[in-house]
Amino acid sequence: MAQLTDDCFAFGGTLMGVDEAEALLTTRIPPLPGEEQLPLGTTLGRILARDLIAPMPLPPFHNSAVDGYAFRHADLKAKLATSLVLAGRIAAGDKAAALAPGSAARIFTGAPMPANADTVVMQEDAEASVTSVLVPTGLKPGANARPAGEDVAQGSIALRAGRRLDAPAMGLAAALGCTHLGVKPRPRIGVFSTGDELAQPGMPLGAAQTYDSNRFTLLALLAALPVEATDLGILPDDAATTASALRSAASKHDLLLTTGGVSTGEEDHVRAAIEAAGALVFWRLAIKPGRPAAMGVIAGTPVIGLPGNPVAAVITFLHLARPLILRLAGAAPRPLPRFAARGDFAYRKKAGRREYVRVTLAEGADGLPVATKFPREGAGLLSSLTRSDAFAELPEAVTEVAPGDLLRVLPFAALFGT
Repeated sequence: MAQLTDDCFAFGGTLMGVDEAEALLTTRIPPLPGEEQLPLGTTLGRILARDLIAPMPLPPFHNSAVDGYAFRHADLKAKLATSLVLAGRIAAGDKAAALAPGSAARIFTGAPMPANADTVVMQEDAEASVTSVLVPTGLKPGANARPAGEDVAQGSIALRAGRRLDAPAMGLAAALGCTHLGVKPRPRIGVFSTGDELAQPGMPLGAAQTYDSNRFTLLALLAALPVEATDLGILPDDAATTASALRSAASKHDLLLTTGGVSTGEEDHVRAAIEAAGALVFWRLAIKPGRPAAMGVIAGTPVIGLPGNPVAAVITFLHLARPLILRLAGAAPRPLPRFAARGDFAYRKKAGRREYVRVTLAEGADGLPVATKFPREGAGLLSSLTRSDAFAELPEAVTEVAPGDLLRVLPFAALFGT
């Protein structure tokens, strides 16, 4: 567990910019120490703890990239097709003998090249008989052959520390003969919801209650990250109980996430509980939706209090919790996925804050997606996340959007793993 001092951030402002908050979290909090050696097949999604140095070249031997005929380029005539004597057949897995001058060998994809051969002509470009093959002009030395180490040189860095192990990375490690990999430990994340107005799905609803959704949204978002997440339930609207629960959970986790209770109402107790149990770093962001977000430290453990409105909770999770979790996990920084789209709506906003507008996407005539604004804007509209395709990101300096403007959008398919 990373033990932080209560004053390690030393932020004195009242409204923090999004980039400033991300930088604060990812530079002041160190990755978790340690390393685990795990069988390769169990490392999917984990973070590589150290550079993987290639113990062998890849491919491990000089081989053919195609089905064809292998020969020495020096045997070819300069400007005329060359007839070479067929002298053998080499399949994948065979051993290859050296070629005599003026000869060629039938060879198949992946088969080892004869020791003194350097070039392959594709079978469809050659004219072969039982005893010879006619090679056309124009082939360059080394054509259609893969030298040893062409993909990965022995002793080079095959995978860098901080890489999240995905299917291609695991395939590369296997190709290099690795049976185990050293990975970073997974941060332990505790997730609370807060508020007497919330009920657990499946339980009877009180007269003024709704079912808790944020906890399930956050746990689903965490499932796509290299963490061990724990559902810690719903905290009541009680300052002392909230402070005690946060203090107790802080000793067992590397990061705590809460939703709700971070605004200025008399029943918003999370911000006060963080101050009572530890230290508050900031509690308002220059972002919409999502301004009332708190970050603090309790017993050396960072705590992020996300807003209670579902859309605001998701947006602040992406900008606060996600980069901090990747930092704790020892992962290389990964920006949120963004691509260009053309807006077809008009919109006004205040300067100095970043805004996220829910949009649907359709194919545009110029090849760029067209972003259409979702008709309603409330941060409590959970269905807007299921009926939209992306967030349009409006930077701090932007005050107006007009139809036809280029926008940056964050696609839900990449953010939510759908």
